[in-house]
Amino acid sequence: MDVSAAWDARGTKERLVVIGGDAAGMSAASQARRLRGPDELEIVAFERGHFTSFSACGIPYWVGGDVGERDLLIARTPEEHRARDIGLRMRTEVTEIDVAAGRVRARDVDSGTESWTSYDKLVIATGARPVRPDMPGADAPGVHGVQTLDDGQALLDSLARARGRRAVVIGAGYIGVEMAESLIKRGYEVTVVNRGREPMSTLDPDMGRLVHRAMSGLGITMVDDAEVTKVLTGDDGRVRAVATADAEYPADVVVLGIGVSPETALARAAGLPLGTRGGLLTDRAMRVRGHENIWAGGDCVEVLDLVSEQLRHVPLGTHANKHGQVIGTNAAGGYATFPGVVGTAVSKVCDLEIARTGLREKDARRVGLKFETVTIESTSRAGYYPGASPMTVKMIAEVRTGRLLGVQIVGREGAAKRVDIAAVALTAGLTVEQMTALDLGYAPPFSPVWDPVLVAARKAAAKVRDSTA
Repeated sequence: MDVSAAWDARGTKERLVVIGGDAAGMSAASQARRLRGPDELEIVAFERGHFTSFSACGIPYWVGGDVGERDLLIARTPEEHRARDIGLRMRTEVTEIDVAAGRVRARDVDSGTESWTSYDKLVIATGARPVRPDMPGADAPGVHGVQTLDDGQALLDSLARARGRRAVVIGAGYIGVEMAESLIKRGYEVTVVNRGREPMSTLDPDMGRLVHRAMSGLGITMVDDAEVTKVLTGDDGRVRAVATADAEYPADVVVLGIGVSPETALARAAGLPLGTRGGLLTDRAMRVRGHENIWAGGDCVEVLDLVSEQLRHVPLGTHANKHGQVIGTNAAGGYATFPGVVGTAVSKVCDLEIARTGLREKDARRVGLKFETVTIESTSRAGYYPGASPMTVKMIAEVRTGRLLGVQIVGREGAAKRVDIAAVALTAGLTVEQMTALDLGYAPPFSPVWDPVLVAARKAAAKVRDSTA
């Protein structure tokens, strides 16, 4: 195996090395290139997979057939990046970061050849990996995580080879719920095994119950308060069932929907600082703490929650792209910051829309906040206008101050994106009393006279006033 330790001769030109070719990494590379030309800054990017700049969030919709072609999920191909003078090396995995020497070791995935590449500035955008439970059979053929386009293709290939049409999804978070719906659309009998009482643990249980009802209505078998202990395989080695402490559930394919964790083994081995959730720690400029010329962004970092003022791991493409813009600006000699997040996310189960932002009740308790909660029922449009559908809004406000702490929404068409009103209010630090005066758009086809979010704010404001009277 040929390992070259030689530094590349490049004169006075700086070199920016990027590890990871998806949202954060290639956004950083592209932004740096916009600000500094190839005569001033050489950019080398490493990606171990087959694809760059793709939408991982779109994979369930590709698997389910809503998106007809895989390539529609690709925002920019390797050839397009190279045309912008970014030296992109595909199917190349970085295996070591030598911080002291300012270099990385990379291995060609197909040939096994290794070499060192020096850097003046480094960007770590290694993403996240699906949580794979430590149990017998977890690596058996037919068991799939869903994080990359390669993962999605492997799942589709597995579905094509499956002898039957029974699927088990382990976990009922965003990916688990979305994949369960996708498999139903593929004509599979779907069982979801969930450790919690209700699906979508990012919601409070009372709101998760609404999602449970919708999933059962789709024909999905929900197994709650249960944990898979092993994956059972047949004589051919492929998955045939999953087992809990009490039962076995037949499966021709298994999808892991337990969540993801930061992919930071490389950073850990290099001695870079990690948080309690395993993500890299950065400052507001996305610079790795204690390292002047190393930045990190995307699913491999922990970020500040503006509501709880705690660090969180929030793996979302929206944040990753923003991180990349900030990193690229700073790596090119400019100045930009990423202030933090409020934890906004949306999803759906068939026509049921699910949204949340800010803190859940247990989040608020964990950081020592006292709060009031209200839940209201409203409609997406004026009640008399055709197509008006029910919507449930839950709002959490701080006792005494009335500061908005969180909002959860479950409803049909027009429900989910209303959470953006609350996301802006959280970012601005508004109280629920202040929210009641927001000048929101109104017409019967779009909203009741009082938007459901404002109805919840009025009720929350009244409850806060009553609690301090």
